[in-house]
Amino acid sequence: MTRIYLPSTGPEDWRRLLGDPLKHWRTSYSARTLAHCWEAANGLPPEIAAMLESIGENPELLLAIPEHKVPLPGAARGESQNDLFALVRAGDKLVAVTIEGKVNEPFDQPMMKWLANASPGKRDRLSYLCEMLGLCEPLPADLHYQLLHRAVSALIEAKCFNAQLAVMIVHSFSPEKLWFDAFARFTGLFGVEVQTGILRPLRPDADIPLYAGWACGDASFLTR
Repeated sequence: MTRIYLPSTGPEDWRRLLGDPLKHWRTSYSARTLAHCWEAANGLPPEIAAMLESIGENPELLLAIPEHKVPLPGAARGESQNDLFALVRAGDKLVAVTIEGKVNEPFDQPMMKWLANASPGKRDRLSYLCEMLGLCEPLPADLHYQLLHRAVSALIEAKCFNAQLAVMIVHSFSPEKLWFDAFARFTGLFGVEVQTGILRPLRPDADIPLYAGWACGDASFLTR
C-alpha cells in the first residue's frame, strides 16, 4: 500500500479508488454521494463540523484521504478500507476521524454470518478488535462487524499520527436513517445511547479516547 497521496481535482478522482468503480459509483449510492458532499464543502461538511465542535472549537480539516486502507491483523483480508479518513484540528486537539458513508447499504455482515465457519485468522482478528475496544467476547450475533473495524481504524490512525482523540462517524444521507438501529446496537456495547448529530464518548478514559456519532448529510447530494 502506497504512502504517497495525490491532490483531488473533484469527486471523479474518488471513483478510481473503489473496489468496483462501475458498480459502486452510482447516483444516490454512498460512495458517490459522500464524494460530492465532501468536495463541495471544501473542508468539513457543516454537519460534521458541528459534531466535532463538542470536543474542540473551530474544527478544521487538515487532511482527508478517500478509501483509506488501515492494516489489521488476522483474517484473509488484512485491511479495513474506510470510506474516508480525516485529520482534524479541533481547538488544541488533533483528532483522527474515520468516516463511514451510508445511504441504504447495510454495515456489511452481522457477527453470526461473519463468524460462520470462522478460520483461526478471523478469530485472531476478532480478539484484536475486542481488545482495542475494551469489549469481551462473545459479541451479540446481530452486531455488524464493519462497525468494529471502522472504530479500531480510528484508534490505529490516531496512534500513528499522534492524535489525542479518535472518532468514528457514520455520515448518512438516508432520509429514513436506515441502519441507525444497527449503529445504536454498537454504541450500546459501551453503555452509550446515541442520538443523531451528537458525538458520544465510547471510551473517554482510554489512553486514546474514542468517540462515535451519526451525522445526517444533506440529501440534495443524493442526486449529484
